[in-house]
Amino acid sequence: MEKILMTRAGNDALQAELKKLKSIERPAVIQAIAEARELGDLKENAEYHSAREKQGFIEGRIKELEGVLGLAEVIDPKTLSGAVKFGATVKLVDEDTEEEKTWQIVGEHEASIEKGLLNVKSPIARALIGKEVGDSVEVRTPGGEKSYEILSIDFV
Repeated sequence: MEKILMTRAGNDALQAELKKLKSIERPAVIQAIAEARELGDLKENAEYHSAREKQGFIEGRIKELEGVLGLAEVIDPKTLSGAVKFGATVKLVDEDTEEEKTWQIVGEHEASIEKGLLNVKSPIARALIGKEVGDSVEVRTPGGEKSYEILSIDFV
C-alpha cells in the first residue's frame, strides 16, 4: 500500500477527530438508537431511522480515518529546506493582479483552501514542487492560465 503523506498538524487533527467519534459521537448515537427503540414501532419511527443513518455515517468515517492513519507517513516540515516540497509554506504573487497568496502544501486528507492548506496533488502544488524563490510558475486552472512568482518558501 502507498503511504499517505501528511503534516504533524494534519495527523493530529485526524487523530482528534477519530478520538471524538469513538468516545463521544459513537456512544451518543448508540444511546439515541436505544431511546428511539423504546418509542415502539420501528417501521414508522423517524428518530430511530435518523439515528441509524447517523450511526452508519459515524462508523464509515471511523473506518476511513483508521485506514488513512494506518497508512500515514508524517513529515515534519521543520526538518526540510531548499526548494518547494511537501510541507513547504509558499508565498506567491499573481503576476497579473499583483495579489499575494500564501499556501502550505499538505496531504489530500488535510487540505483546505479556506485555511491556506493546498493539496499536494492539486495543479498549483504540482507546478510549485521543485521550484525556488524568484521562479515564475505557470499553472493551468479552470479559469485559464495563471502566472505566479515565488516570493518566499518557509518550512515551519
